[in-house]
Amino acid sequence: MGTAIREGFNMKKTECFLFLLVENFSHLAFSCALEPLRIANLVSGEELYKWSFASEDGVQATCSNGAVTLVHHDYKSLPKSDHLFVLSGIHVHMSHTSNLLAAVRRERTKGVQIGALCSGAYILAKAGMLDGVHAAVHWEFHDLFMEEFPLVDLCRNVFVADEKFITASGGTASADLMLYLIERAHGADLAIAVADQMVYTSAREATVEQRASIQSRYGMRNSYIVEAIRMMVDAIEDPVSPSFIATKIGISTRQLERVFGRYLNCSPGKYYMDMRLQKAQRLLIQTELSVTEIGLSCGFGSSGHFSRVYRAHYGITPRMQLTKSR
Repeated sequence: MGTAIREGFNMKKTECFLFLLVENFSHLAFSCALEPLRIANLVSGEELYKWSFASEDGVQATCSNGAVTLVHHDYKSLPKSDHLFVLSGIHVHMSHTSNLLAAVRRERTKGVQIGALCSGAYILAKAGMLDGVHAAVHWEFHDLFMEEFPLVDLCRNVFVADEKFITASGGTASADLMLYLIERAHGADLAIAVADQMVYTSAREATVEQRASIQSRYGMRNSYIVEAIRMMVDAIEDPVSPSFIATKIGISTRQLERVFGRYLNCSPGKYYMDMRLQKAQRLLIQTELSVTEIGLSCGFGSSGHFSRVYRAHYGITPRMQLTKSR
């Protein structure tokens, strides 16, 4: 990059980022958070950012794809930093060690800006930091969050950066967040230059939702089926019948069955049951709730019925899934 362009950037002191890597962390979220900082230094010709990593043992951390990252510190001996980000991934409910929670709380008292990537917001919530706070977490962990932390103001945005705790939902949302922070600190020109180097043509605003709309996901514009799916999502714990849904959206049950068959190649009842079972599987894997509690939260009043339909769908019983996951 030319000197004239570099001189156009609004340069400030070097900012120090510290990443607390939790076992089974997301490598994608990690790379998308780190690379924009590295590229910002590269294209500006300045050391705008420094970073270091910490883990439980102070030696290494293993991400969910099996790759091993060497780290600089353990949780008990963290260096001075401006920003601390907790980065986790799958099985986060089994990864909140006392050392990790103590480290996050300790750095907060020092005035360090605390943030979280992917499922890392779970750690902040476990540390008691997110009650009443607007926060983002990967959509796959929403059920876990709502069960364990009902006081957190959970959103489906890609990231939240206007609160005292910064949270990003994971995956490429980490890149969106870092580009936002780069722009806030050094101006739009540098953020655009970094995005160009990443071949990242369209950084998302914080308010963008993580998942595509129902219409976009299925490539459809049928308002009946969109509204029917919304009703199903809102009534998983206390399921309603296809005939009730059809009446509410102003069509016959037969018409509802036809549009589901046309767009989704299944019946409304099967789609609804699959949705409930997917939620049940996430809760079995991600939470410490009992099989009975999970069955009730997914609309199964009978444990026996829950076990039968779960086994028919996944090939194992909910209790076997629970044992396998824990």
